[in-house]
Order: sequence, then structure tokens, then C-alpha cells
Amino acid sequence: MNYEGEIIEESLRNPAILKLLHITSARVEPVTAVHRTPWLKQWTLHTVSVPPAQAEALAEQLSHEIETSHQAWYIDFKNSTTHYIIFSDKVFKIDRRKAGQYQAATDYGLTLGIPPYQLDFAPNIVQWQRPAEK
Repeated sequence: MNYEGEIIEESLRNPAILKLLHITSARVEPVTAVHRTPWLKQWTLHTVSVPPAQAEALAEQLSHEIETSHQAWYIDFKNSTTHYIIFSDKVFKIDRRKAGQYQAATDYGLTLGIPPYQLDFAPNIVQWQRPAEK
């Protein structure tokens, strides 16, 4: 079963890496205050499908392509059994049947300054809802 995930193009040092991926859809989201990326005008979100044989190598490659000059970002993709959570130079490979494994990835993301509501990959969290803008 392929892994599925979403990559924000603007989070990449070199978006050319997207050419290595099977993109199943894309959408553009205008940046608002809740995105916490005021230097950007938009997020370009690419939904990707990753074959299992390529998942580990691709996760490692993506970890070296995450842009770090403004803020911390992460990329993730998962299938029914395994979830890759990818930060700059750090990859968490999580067995989805073991919910406790998510805590280390969440804690790491928090140390990077990623807002808690964006660290929505644990199985007990419904797709994150951005807080209402004021």
C-alpha cells in the first residue's frame, strides 16, 4: 500500500525534488496570520503518493531539503501501518499501531517552535482545524 501525504512546496529548499514524487493533486492556500509564515503569500500544497520501496530513502532525502531559514517545517506521509514524520535532518518512522511513538515526534516539533495545532499527526487527533483569525 502506497504512503500518502502532503508537502508544502514553500517548505522546500529546492522544489525540484517534487519532480521525483507522484503528485496526485495540488492546491494553493493564501497565507493568513494563523499560518505563521508572513514572508510568504501562499502555501502550495501537493498531495503525494509514495511507493513503499521508496519511502525510507525518500524520507531521508526530504529531510535534507526542508527549508530552515525562517522557521521549522515538517513533512509527513503514511500508510495503514507506518508513518514517516520528517523534520530537517531528522526522520521519525512510527508504527501506527503504537500511538505512544508519536509523542517523541510531537515533542521534537514543539522544540522547533512548530505550533501545537500543526503537529496533528497522532492518531487521536482529528485533522487539525486552524484557529479562527481575529
